[in-house]
Amino acid sequence: MRYGIIGVGAIGGYYGSKMAYSGQEVHFLSHSDYQYVKEHGMQVDSCDGSFHLDHVNVYQHAQDMPKCDVVLVGLKTINNHLLPELLPPLLHERTVVVLIQNGIGVEADVQQMFPDVQLVAGLAFICSAKTEPGRVNHQCYGSINLGNYSCKDESVFNAILDDFTNAGIQAASVPYEEARWKKAVWNMPFNGMTVALNTRTDLLLKNPATRQLIRDLMMEVVGASRALGISGVDEAFVEKMIQMTDEMTPYSPSMKLDYDFHRPMEIHYLYTRPIEIAREAGFRMHKLEMLEAELRFLSKSM
Repeated sequence: MRYGIIGVGAIGGYYGSKMAYSGQEVHFLSHSDYQYVKEHGMQVDSCDGSFHLDHVNVYQHAQDMPKCDVVLVGLKTINNHLLPELLPPLLHERTVVVLIQNGIGVEADVQQMFPDVQLVAGLAFICSAKTEPGRVNHQCYGSINLGNYSCKDESVFNAILDDFTNAGIQAASVPYEEARWKKAVWNMPFNGMTVALNTRTDLLLKNPATRQLIRDLMMEVVGASRALGISGVDEAFVEKMIQMTDEMTPYSPSMKLDYDFHRPMEIHYLYTRPIEIAREAGFRMHKLEMLEAELRFLSKSM
C-alpha cells in the first residue's frame, strides 16, 4: 500500500521513517524542514537501532503528492483546521486516514469535516522528540494501538497492522473508546503536570506528594471512563502506567516541549473535551479541571 504522512514531527517522522526503511512506499508532507530533508534525508536516532533514509519522497505542498491508500496524520490537533486543505489531494474513495493524535473527541470532529472518509485512531506509546530538522530522537517504547472508528474494510485495517508489524513496530487492534481513554490515563496527568511544575515525568514520580497527585489524576480519568460505561480502564491499568513511567527514560512530554518552545499547547482535546464529556455523563474531574485552568493561564503568558 502507498502511505502518506502529514506532520513529520516526533511521531509522524518516526513511524513514517520506520515504514519507509522497511521498504514501504511512503510520501512525506513537510513544511519547516522540507529543503533539509530533500537534500540530506531523514535521520532516526533510536534506542532500537538508529538508521538514515538517504532518499525521501518529501513534498512541500499537498497538491504535489500522489493519492494514498493510507494517510498517517501526525499533526498536533491545534493544526487540524488545516486538514480540509491538506487531506483532499491525498484521498481516493477507499483511503483510510489514521489519526495519530492526542486527546478525546478528535475522530468525531474530523469525521464531520470528511463524512465519507474511513478513520482509524492511532494511539502511540512512545517517547520521541524532534527538535532539529530531519532528525528524530526516539528514546524508548514505540508501540502503536489502532482503534477502528469508521473503517469499513477490515482487510485494509488488518493490512495496516501487518505493515506496522513488518516495519518492526509493535501494533495491535484495540476497542476504540477504551483505547482513547486508556491513553488519557497517562496523557492528562503527565502532559499538564510537567508544564505546570516545569519538570519531567521521572521527577514527578520520585516526589511522594506529586506521585500521589499523579495517581489521583489518573483515577479521575478512570472514574470518567466508568461513568461513560467504558470497560478495561481500571485501577490495575493505573498501576501499570505508573510502573511503565518509573521504568521510562526521563522524559518531557509533547505538551512540555510545546510550552518550552513557545508553541500553542493541545489543551482542547487533551483536557477541555474529555472534561466536558465526563461532566455530561455526570462525573466531575475536579483536579483535572484545576490543571486545565492552570494550563489556560500559562498559555496566555507564553
